[in-house]
Amino acid sequence: MTQTTQRTRRHPRPPAPPTPEALPLEFAELVTDPDTRIVVCCGAGGVGKTTTSAALGLAAAQAGRTVVVLTIDPARRLAQSLGLMELDNEPRRVDVPGAPGELHAMMLDMKRTFDDIVVAHSTPERAQQIFENPFYQALSSSFAGTQEYMAMEKLGQLRAGDHWDLIIVDTPPSRSALDFLDAPNRMSRFLDGTMIRLLTAPSRTGFKIASASFMFFSRIISKILGGQLLRDISSFVAALDTMFGGFRERATATYELLRRPGTWFLVVATPEPDALREASYFVDRLSAEQMPLAGLVLNRTHPPTTTALSATRAEGAAEEVLEAGGEDAELAAGALRVHAERMTQAAREQHLADRFTSAHPEVAVRTVPAAAGDVHDLDGLRDMADALTGPDGDTPTGVPRRRILPARRR
Repeated sequence: MTQTTQRTRRHPRPPAPPTPEALPLEFAELVTDPDTRIVVCCGAGGVGKTTTSAALGLAAAQAGRTVVVLTIDPARRLAQSLGLMELDNEPRRVDVPGAPGELHAMMLDMKRTFDDIVVAHSTPERAQQIFENPFYQALSSSFAGTQEYMAMEKLGQLRAGDHWDLIIVDTPPSRSALDFLDAPNRMSRFLDGTMIRLLTAPSRTGFKIASASFMFFSRIISKILGGQLLRDISSFVAALDTMFGGFRERATATYELLRRPGTWFLVVATPEPDALREASYFVDRLSAEQMPLAGLVLNRTHPPTTTALSATRAEGAAEEVLEAGGEDAELAAGALRVHAERMTQAAREQHLADRFTSAHPEVAVRTVPAAAGDVHDLDGLRDMADALTGPDGDTPTGVPRRRILPARRR
């Protein structure tokens, strides 16, 4: 039996939850249903994902819930939209006048989260030894994959505290936004890897045999990495050895939490080809991982004020107005042409929405009209929250605010 097969059998994927729990629900229930405890927003960059997360958090606070919005994205848009100067690794309360609930926000600091784990799971002497290790200093602040591990850790900490009625996670704006789903398996592969076993061998049983293997291994790797770096890595692994199992167990527990009832994923996109292609990728990935998908937010749509006048007829009417002349002819013709452009844009957005729903007919869709400017304060977030959680129904463009096949409710 190969080493890979052995690893796979030792760390199998958790079983999938019952199918009925993975059915979509109405968007308003994301913030009002007391059984919903975690909402994870994901999507491409520039689609308004952070604003969507903040708007849902505001709606939850207005519904009387105690909610925290955790952003993994290092950009500062969340703080700006909530009227805060900055965010850090601890929840900060947002002043929401008149809200019966509480809204808090925070931004993941992966190094501080890693430091907190070291302090919590080791002696003061061992913690100081780890903090002073050059390899740890690089690992905790810049290594690929560390952010995903720490995101799982922070989410697990927030949920375990049982202080929050609802946790909303704003993921990074890229396909790597879902890499934290791989954290348990990546941690298992890392801990079971040949390099780690050799580096930790001298501190385990079989010292003489392990030492010989380590010396042979170190001579080869030293030529590649350099002797000092290898000594830093070896020292770090030896100091952290007793914590490795806890990393894996906590990451696996959080992964299982994301699949259980009470968690929902929400994909955010704009009515643009690239953004909807990314949305399809996220939907397919979540389906493959058997994660519960609430639906798609189609953000920044452009519904016209009326559909009674088509684009073609509006263009024709503009020409007729100009030919007839008059004091306000140019102004009237301009308004008709703006309407024609808006109708053309709405038809294009409808076409893109139809392509997505044809490929994913089981996914609920809620459209949110574009704001007049950037959403940068609580008033703007309230307007967006109303669009996200308001009554169902079609927009004037015909793009569905919510499209869902008949399904059993939870």
